[in-house]
Amino acid sequence: MGSLLLGGLVFVFLSTTTAIGLIVRGRLPDHHLNAESKDVIRLATAVVGTLSALALGLLIASAKSTYDNAEVEMRTAAARVLLLDRVMAQYGPETGKARQLLRELIEKRLSRGWSAETTDEASGKALGEYQDIEAVQGDLRALSPRDAVQRSLQARALEVSGMVAETHWLLVESGKEGLPWAFLTVLVCWLGLLFATFGLQAPANPTVLSILLVCALSVAGAIFLIADMANPYVGLIHVSDAPLQSAIERLGKP
Repeated sequence: MGSLLLGGLVFVFLSTTTAIGLIVRGRLPDHHLNAESKDVIRLATAVVGTLSALALGLLIASAKSTYDNAEVEMRTAAARVLLLDRVMAQYGPETGKARQLLRELIEKRLSRGWSAETTDEASGKALGEYQDIEAVQGDLRALSPRDAVQRSLQARALEVSGMVAETHWLLVESGKEGLPWAFLTVLVCWLGLLFATFGLQAPANPTVLSILLVCALSVAGAIFLIADMANPYVGLIHVSDAPLQSAIERLGKP
């Protein structure tokens, strides 16, 4: 589900629960909403409000951590690709094919997007990304070093290419994690209860209704941020591919 759609659904849900509270308010006997009753309602909802605030804060912190980690992974991947290319350049012209394969791998990644869903898809004659990495490693293993320097460079290139492959598989596995839907569902239900009690206690005038709608929109915006940052390679708030764009400009140079 898209983060914008999720945020919109949460806004509609909270607005609906507020409207339900307003409708119930108009049908309850007056003594159900006297001062003592409202005090008890406020005390009870304060507990739910505190839990909701804690849960919302934890989800935002978790989503922000996921986003920051993805940003670091992007920069690290670009640095490793550049390092691998430079090590192969130092080895000699025998690595020309492997360097070209490495460049094509990055071009494919940029065209397909940095996401677990597209990274291993085969398109026509194009292989999945993991097969491209393995092709580069195969060319490196096929090299015949002439001296100790080339043997050292070959070993280093294989080591770095292994780290590039590891980054790929980490992306694939972490891409399956997604949002903690059970946690998020419980949180939205708590928020719905809170907004229902707001409607139950609020007088139905334009000022109060406007404030409640703005609050519902703010909470829905927070849910949108959580959903969007929890999938850092897609969506409106996504990790920039500028490090890879910068890396591809340097690949293949002597």
